[in-house]
Amino acid sequence: MHLPRAATLALMGILAGCANGPDSARNPVIPSAATASHLRPGDNLTVAIIGVPDPSTNSVQVDDQGIISLPYIGPIKASGETTGGLTQSIREAYVVKKIYTTVDISVTVTERYVYVGGEVEKPGRIIWTPDLTAAKAVQAAGGFTLYAKEDKVSVVRNQVLYDVDIKLAQKSPAEDPKLEPGDSIQVARTAF
Repeated sequence: MHLPRAATLALMGILAGCANGPDSARNPVIPSAATASHLRPGDNLTVAIIGVPDPSTNSVQVDDQGIISLPYIGPIKASGETTGGLTQSIREAYVVKKIYTTVDISVTVTERYVYVGGEVEKPGRIIWTPDLTAAKAVQAAGGFTLYAKEDKVSVVRNQVLYDVDIKLAQKSPAEDPKLEPGDSIQVARTAF
């Protein structure tokens, strides 16, 4: 008589263990940076100076200190600004320094990157797009190598590390975190 009760308890224990198994696994929610519209170090920009006797188009990159440099006005803070805010700052700098009395400025972001390293076929930087996720970034880097630890991939944003299970992300798109410009992915090597 105790045997069926023991079997029932064992079965309930197994089922309870399954409820906390892989089906309930979750990847961390990675908080967004300020916004994707704010400029960051590493962003490539095109700054067009038009409506003046010597119009020019300048390709610049936001440096590690968040600065760009333009002809006649020198360094300008770009990091943390939107393209509209940077456009206004550049326009004001040219007018205040009396280089031009009126000038039209156009600032556009040409490329932003995400960095993928470790156990992927083609480590390096890949161009960021608004729909880029952790799994897509690994695919864009040629996929995992034979020794990649696919269930513990590190995503670094704003100097904080988050461990993401790419196998889970591939099975459940809701568990595939979107990446932002400047994010870094590092794929660890398995012990085997």
